[in-house]
Amino acid sequence: MTTRWFPVAGVSRLSYRLISPFERTMIFMIRRITALLGGAALTLSLVAAPANAEEAEAELGTTSLAAVLTSGQVAFDRDFRDYDILTAAVQAVLKAKPNSPVKVLADGDTALTAFIPNDRAFQRLVKDLTGKTMKSERRIFATVASLGIPTVESILLYHVVPGATIDSSQAVQANGARLQTALSGKVIRVAVESDPTAILLRDYNKKLGTPKVILSQVDINEGNKQIAHGIDRVLIPVKKI
Repeated sequence: MTTRWFPVAGVSRLSYRLISPFERTMIFMIRRITALLGGAALTLSLVAAPANAEEAEAELGTTSLAAVLTSGQVAFDRDFRDYDILTAAVQAVLKAKPNSPVKVLADGDTALTAFIPNDRAFQRLVKDLTGKTMKSERRIFATVASLGIPTVESILLYHVVPGATIDSSQAVQANGARLQTALSGKVIRVAVESDPTAILLRDYNKKLGTPKVILSQVDINEGNKQIAHGIDRVLIPVKKI
């Protein structure tokens, strides 16, 4: 076997010793890998991140989603981009069942992510149920409420992912994720598409349209433990409603 003198990095300086072809090959490989990883290590070193998830959560505020949804005047109007019907549904459930798990939306100390249907989403749901396009938010809410408090409560809980503050930057990287919801045993499956970007939320109902995150209505209540993203359809936790 042919050997030769070859420079080898020492602790403080470069030294020379007799080295075999095998060792020489290994050194070249190590140097190549180090060069490839060096840039990534530098990039990571520039990203300031909390030491763990608990520290990250501790840095977030405690304003609840309920406080955000009920801020200002809450009233039915002609703006289908906001969340009047959702807010009314939450209030109706809590009035009928003060200890409902839905009250977690008022506990700003509890981290969660909510995918919240705007008024247009409820309008679409009512059309799917009745075949009619209602233009009155009050009538739309009355139709939803007619499903009964237990059903409305289940639907609301199905839109809540407890224990995690998922912002939009994380959501667009969540393709294939299965999100455990506040409704026992029920999950939301995430599908992310590109060109154009779309975040789809797959529920249990295959007949109705697939809800999508409204990219212009994301990160509601950003900077707090409770965060929300608007969606264009109501998530359904059963195969048939």
